[in-house]
Amino acid sequence: MSNGGKDRQIECIIPILNVRNVQASVDFYRDVLGFVQDWMVKTGQTASVSRDNCSIMLSQGEQGHSGTSVWIGVEDIEKLYEEFDGSGATILQPPTDYPWAREMRVEDPDGHVLRFGGEPIEGNP
Repeated sequence: MSNGGKDRQIECIIPILNVRNVQASVDFYRDVLGFVQDWMVKTGQTASVSRDNCSIMLSQGEQGHSGTSVWIGVEDIEKLYEEFDGSGATILQPPTDYPWAREMRVEDPDGHVLRFGGEPIEGNP
């Protein structure tokens, strides 16, 4: 999508997911999904995790809402599926083709659905 020739103003978009326990969520994103912890505030109420320069904030308390869905574009959905399947992630849906993407759905411990998607396979329904 074009921005009409204007200078770029939006730098990034970072979802904020409400979690019951920030440390437990950081552990899940790190140990199961391969993210790294970027930072955590001293109170332990908010942290940031990232993978491949893309971040998610985890917040215990008032920020964010439970049951959020986040769409995450990826290069190789099959490779990521194998990685997550082997690490014990809760896979709600294996890679499936849709008109917009080949997508898999993973649930985190707080019920958030991470929708990882890549290019659909040509010729699949």
